[in-house]
Amino acid sequence: MRIQGVVGAIVMAAGGMCPLVHVTFMGNWNYFQIDPVLGTVFYFIVVLGLAASYFNKSGLMRFSGWAGLIWIILTLCAVWLKSHDFFSFIHFKKLINLAAGMVKYRWGWLVILAGVLALMTVRKPVPVLQPGSEV
Repeated sequence: MRIQGVVGAIVMAAGGMCPLVHVTFMGNWNYFQIDPVLGTVFYFIVVLGLAASYFNKSGLMRFSGWAGLIWIILTLCAVWLKSHDFFSFIHFKKLINLAAGMVKYRWGWLVILAGVLALMTVRKPVPVLQPGSEV
């Protein structure tokens, strides 16, 4: 079991429960409050990284790290686009930007990014040569 993979997956899981978006008058939202489908896919990636670390599959751990990074970028874009699309009934561009500006990103994204980076930097284990074994 790779400790770095376990730590990365646990940090990602904890980051998904941290405040990710602050919506004025509604409070802080985590991954499941943003969208349950996005949260489910995110935690599937976390479980994939945790299972890969249990079975000592460094390639799968790196894949889950990259998949997590791509999913974070897609989620950030989706939040930005949804906040600007939600206020599209307003006919004035400045008011749309003002209303969409009420949606603020929070510090939970940095926690998730730390877990993703831990998963992305996992290396293959170096084989240990036993005395008397051939190279």
